[in-house]
Amino acid sequence: MKRFHVHLHVDDLNRSIGFYSQLFAAQPARIEGDYAKWMLEDPPVNFAISTRGGKPGIDHLGIQTDDAEEMAALKARAQAADIALLDEGTTTCCYARSEKHWITDPQGVAWEHFHTLGSIPVFNEAAPAAPSTAAACCAVTPRAKSCC
Repeated sequence: MKRFHVHLHVDDLNRSIGFYSQLFAAQPARIEGDYAKWMLEDPPVNFAISTRGGKPGIDHLGIQTDDAEEMAALKARAQAADIALLDEGTTTCCYARSEKHWITDPQGVAWEHFHTLGSIPVFNEAAPAAPSTAAACCAVTPRAKSCC
């Protein structure tokens, strides 16, 4: 199964958690000091909010897959369409370890395709970077300043 993903930046996390919990009639599946996520079943949406971005609003959209085969199919479709693709491979971000890649639509909206592999206790685990490489969570497109 695939699940639509929306990530918003918010100014006031607690106020936003209250609003979206009421709107969705559900409590978040995960809450951290700077982040909250709902894994809704009807409709199937991974809806995340965080205080880690710039101005409030949509940071990025995405498709979350349940397995590696679905992930490979999404990647193949993007590559066949000759869409510039940034493949992050296995990475950590948003309190999760995931396999992911990014594309950008013609309007500049970042889209994340990802398969979550597990939970981690921190927002991201900084990987050792080469001197010329900046280690950043989801630093992929001009519009995606953070991640899921």
